[in-house]
Amino acid sequence: MLKIYGIKNCNSMKKAFDLLTELGLSYEFHDYKKQGIDAETVKTWLDALGQDVVLNKKGTTWHKLSEEEQQTALASEENLIQALTTHTSLIKRPILNTGAAYIAGFDEAAYQALKK
Repeated sequence: MLKIYGIKNCNSMKKAFDLLTELGLSYEFHDYKKQGIDAETVKTWLDALGQDVVLNKKGTTWHKLSEEEQQTALASEENLIQALTTHTSLIKRPILNTGAAYIAGFDEAAYQALKK
């Protein structure tokens, strides 16, 4: 079964939910705003997708961090994992675990391909 990570009130998440439903694909939703996210899961995403994909530097949460906090987060993988688990809004949304791979962000073509 697919597992999708994100926060409920997000436009990208709504698009993802709508398309998965339209395609008839069942999924489990993990709301990391309410449920939190563990360091092990974040490390798995970083290993699979890379820091530049997982860390959302375009969002307001990143811009609200001081330059010192940003530099600290980027100083090591351990620091980045700590920042992502503390400030979950720094994680790109959604992250979809297909069982075989991870898809970060809403990628309509990649979601459509899951149906085949």
